[in-house]
Amino acid sequence: MIITLFIPCFVDLMHPQVGISMVRIFEKLGHKIVVPEGAACCGQPAFNSGYWNEARTSAAKVLAQLQDAEAVVIPSGSCGAMVKNFYPELFANTPQVEAARKLAAKTHEFSSFLVNQLGVTDLGAKFPHRVTFHDGCHGLRELNNKRPPRQLLAMVRGLELVEMGAAETCCGFGGTFSTKFPEISTAMSEVKCASALETKAEYVVSCDSSCLMQIKGLVNKQQKPLKTIHLAEILAQS
Repeated sequence: MIITLFIPCFVDLMHPQVGISMVRIFEKLGHKIVVPEGAACCGQPAFNSGYWNEARTSAAKVLAQLQDAEAVVIPSGSCGAMVKNFYPELFANTPQVEAARKLAAKTHEFSSFLVNQLGVTDLGAKFPHRVTFHDGCHGLRELNNKRPPRQLLAMVRGLELVEMGAAETCCGFGGTFSTKFPEISTAMSEVKCASALETKAEYVVSCDSSCLMQIKGLVNKQQKPLKTIHLAEILAQS
């Protein structure tokens, strides 16, 4: 299979190791990887803020980039939900609505694609650490992606998964939400980080680098002994 990776802009700019890990994983499984040049933002910040015309400008570039892809995989529940769930709504009553629907149908979040499309749960990964998992809001509530990441983590050698009480609680990032309402965002993050720390985990794992960035910012400021890592980075370990 030819797999097209759509790397979100914040992953491309700040967490490139996530994309590199995905390439290693899919190549190990024998698939050909395509990464379009000139990656564009999916348009979610503008869409969530109510600027749909501006969101369409960004999203139209994504449609053009990915229209011929066989399968599109995104290492983000947030951006994945935007393309899969909200592009058909964003482009409703426009000439591009059919292209948006076709792209949505072949777009998958990373862990869901491995488990539900490829039938893969064991990648032979080794990660001898105690971890806890954070469910990103979009991946959990928009994509119903609760089980796949845990199925993958269960097969990692040496890994101990300890669920936190606030696993499904928002980390407080929410894209532009964290900049518009910094006090509320910080308070939400404090609840999330306190719950993670209660597990005595070494790492917080998630399918969303944006959530991990939020969590890492607070634990670093508080000088807490907690690290963050994307699921793809763990699965690429051997």
